[in-house]
Amino acid sequence: MATVFKNFINNDIVSTRTLLHESIPITGSIVSGTYYESAAPDNETNIKNYSHGMFQSVYDYPHLSSSANHLFDISMGYWASSPLSGTTGTRVQQKDKINIYNQMSQLLMGHDVSGNIRPFDRDGDLTGGDKMDSVFFLNFSRLLVKDEIKKGSFEIKIITGSAEANPASTRKNYGADLLLTLKDHAATSSYKINSPAGEYGLLYSASSDVNETANSKGPLGHIYYQAGIAVITSSIFRSPNYLDVPYSGMSFAETNGINSSNKHAQTDMAGPFGWLPGLVHGTDTLQTGSVEAMFVSASISASCSGLRNALYNVEFNNTTELNSTIYFCRASHNEFNYSSNPTYLNNSKIRVKNSTLDQPVSYITTIGLYSADNELLAVAKLSEPIKKTPETELTFRVRLDY
Repeated sequence: MATVFKNFINNDIVSTRTLLHESIPITGSIVSGTYYESAAPDNETNIKNYSHGMFQSVYDYPHLSSSANHLFDISMGYWASSPLSGTTGTRVQQKDKINIYNQMSQLLMGHDVSGNIRPFDRDGDLTGGDKMDSVFFLNFSRLLVKDEIKKGSFEIKIITGSAEANPASTRKNYGADLLLTLKDHAATSSYKINSPAGEYGLLYSASSDVNETANSKGPLGHIYYQAGIAVITSSIFRSPNYLDVPYSGMSFAETNGINSSNKHAQTDMAGPFGWLPGLVHGTDTLQTGSVEAMFVSASISASCSGLRNALYNVEFNNTTELNSTIYFCRASHNEFNYSSNPTYLNNSKIRVKNSTLDQPVSYITTIGLYSADNELLAVAKLSEPIKKTPETELTFRVRLDY
């Protein structure tokens, strides 16, 4: 225990803030199910379905493995005022899908002045204009996001079109031509701050779409940086301009497909959405069809599986905010030259020097930070003892991270 104390002055204490970034790549092979998916629910697979059927969880290893890490959850939903909502025909889990949309929009968009839950506003200005009325949700784990996603680093690639009878073959043969890349272009300077969940950026298919024109696709989703949630409109699988227009029932035209010169053209039914026909995951058999058909007549898990098998790649940089306080502990030439170790004894007396001609010497091994009441708060250990004599002055830099 120290017997001599020295007070800090203002110049001895400095506070700093450091942002550490880590690159996070998630390949489509992991997302689409790296491990074998059999008819038995969730047997040796890295995709976890739940009995409540509200979302899917994606892991990097079989989810029952002790080494498995949770990557993200996938869910979907639509607005009660969406054209997909109705009372006729087969509408699987409609109440659940609407509730999920309301829950997520309440969390991320908040309420208007009348207390109503805001739908997801495409351009984030919370006024009129286009709304994202049917969306997918990607909720990334805190293990990947850390404190937040770095602005301007988020990118997701999705396969959004197919004209073949066999979507799996189409993905293999034409995948690069059918990729839609969404990025938070210009987010470092134009992110939104009107969400109760924190800051978020708009996802565009091209940097030129940031300045919206008549030919611009406009924003196709949101990325919420602190919450670690991506919201992507389902209309990326639908109309040529990707707007959330009502489903018109148009049939797919081969002239607009990948076999034509314009491989990116799409109609309202821009090819099968299920991608892997006949594949069984748990109790869900994925069927090919339009994204509207999947949203209306398929279970939430089946729609999530459809999106998973369309994901080509996800990548972003996370951010860890490291706050530090640095204390400069200064030992002047006439200070701390005698050991304060109570075991430093000779004949039951504290040993200072053997003769009056000897110079006092001590070896500094530990620095203690004390409160105003001399209560020990923190201890810093040196890697090796440092010799201290009246001929030397030392300054030790002690950093506390939190």
